[in-house]
Amino acid sequence: MDSLLHFKNRLRFYFITDDAAQGLTALDQAKIAIQSGATAVQYRNKSFSLSDFAEAKEIQQLCKTNQVLFIVNDDILLAKALDADGVHLGQKDAALHMARQILGSGAIVGASVSTPEELHGTDLTDCDYIGAGPVFPTGTKADAKDVIGLAGLRRIIDLTPLPVAAIGGIKADNIAGCFAQGAAGVCMISAISRADDPLQRASGIATACGCSPRALAAPWQDEFKLIDKILSVPSRHESFDAIIKAPPGDDAALLASIRNPVITTDTQKENFHFRLDWQTMEEVGRKSVEITFSDLAASYARPLALFVNLSIPSHMTDEMLESLYKGISAAVNCHEAVLGGGNISAGSEFSIDLFAVGEGDPDIFPLRSAGKPGDGLYVSGPIGLSLAGLSCLMARKTGFPELIRKFIEPTARFDAAQILAAHGVRCVMDISDGLAGDAGHIANASHVSVEFDPAGFKIDSVLGAYCRSANLDPRMLMLSGGEDYELLFACRPEVFEKIKAHLPEAFCVGKLLPYSGRGFVNLPDGIRSYQHGAEKK
Repeated sequence: MDSLLHFKNRLRFYFITDDAAQGLTALDQAKIAIQSGATAVQYRNKSFSLSDFAEAKEIQQLCKTNQVLFIVNDDILLAKALDADGVHLGQKDAALHMARQILGSGAIVGASVSTPEELHGTDLTDCDYIGAGPVFPTGTKADAKDVIGLAGLRRIIDLTPLPVAAIGGIKADNIAGCFAQGAAGVCMISAISRADDPLQRASGIATACGCSPRALAAPWQDEFKLIDKILSVPSRHESFDAIIKAPPGDDAALLASIRNPVITTDTQKENFHFRLDWQTMEEVGRKSVEITFSDLAASYARPLALFVNLSIPSHMTDEMLESLYKGISAAVNCHEAVLGGGNISAGSEFSIDLFAVGEGDPDIFPLRSAGKPGDGLYVSGPIGLSLAGLSCLMARKTGFPELIRKFIEPTARFDAAQILAAHGVRCVMDISDGLAGDAGHIANASHVSVEFDPAGFKIDSVLGAYCRSANLDPRMLMLSGGEDYELLFACRPEVFEKIKAHLPEAFCVGKLLPYSGRGFVNLPDGIRSYQHGAEKK
């Protein structure tokens, strides 16, 4: 996955509503643009009043339902009130850093630039894209600046690494020229809003942009029909009948007898644990299962059944939720477990609550409190990669798809758990809060002190390359990074040598010492437990 390319593609066909259009409301304009294939809609209303808010919210919902960017022109507070994806600011509007401060790190902030001088005079630290123009003559804006032409567009593109969208006088017959100069997208207003046949004109522009028309998606409405659709998603592993005696569809599911049930839960919230401009619904579904099952892996438990409760906002569609369950089912089947049922309810935010049931072995149930002085502290595989992937996504940094994939597609380490169990390792947990955070959990529970050995950390080659490019110390990412879902375990060094033969990617990160009055002996300054939701808007 290339996050920058994905973002550029979302700027490709960028429609701006026209508050001066005759006989065509802003909502109707947005519907026509989105239906034709628009990838972004900017709400522009220079005479906005509170009576316009309801229509603006309808446009925002329309965009969200159809997974189209929704940007507000000029007004940061309106963007905040509408829960827009971002805001676009002109040279005379509020400072870009104010937009970032108010809308958050996940918001999209665009800026208008006409000349290289304006570009150099604009602090682009908090900017995600540039709107450059007017490229061609336009009558939409009374205060439009001098036309810069394709040559001027190219100069601006060459001077910034940010994606540039061309604006001003854009029509179907000059779009190719803008893309030839390196524009990420094209913005248009009157070419559609004031056309004799807006839908036909928008379709022509979409074709020139290489965008496909879409049928306007409808939000989900009927809970019971949605449940029927979800239950029809192929999800039954061959072990289904052995685990579930009364399948989903009744008030409760009847499970087969479980000798030593192991239970775990997890919650995933949109714009806190995941973002749908970074991950598909199917990817969100798979990750939700893997991180929930990771707790079972760390407990040496075999996963049996998963139950899922959803809180669904009004803009989501049946198709989006079917895609979510496709991912959930794929992950459940991969681990030879079954989907036992769950619940659906309307809510203001999209969240997923998961409840997993596994079967463990009471004779070797690992505990955080089982660490002893003299034990080495080890991890089952590479760490720090997920945090680096998150950083790439937040910065829209290209070149490290492996790191992004680690953040988006973690894997519960049942394979490593089997090896640790076979060697009698009693102190195990998964790394979700970061090495430092989770080692702290072991220190507190086992009443020991942890001494790290950063010199012995095995640095993944891709993580090392990323850190060199970003001038970072990979060991700091390895200590603070969370959501790697490798296993952290403590055992005697001689036991680890035997484990290493079966788990060659495992390595030592430190050792456990008698408690010295504090949990860590040598934790570097500035390291703290991973904070889930760092990607929150």
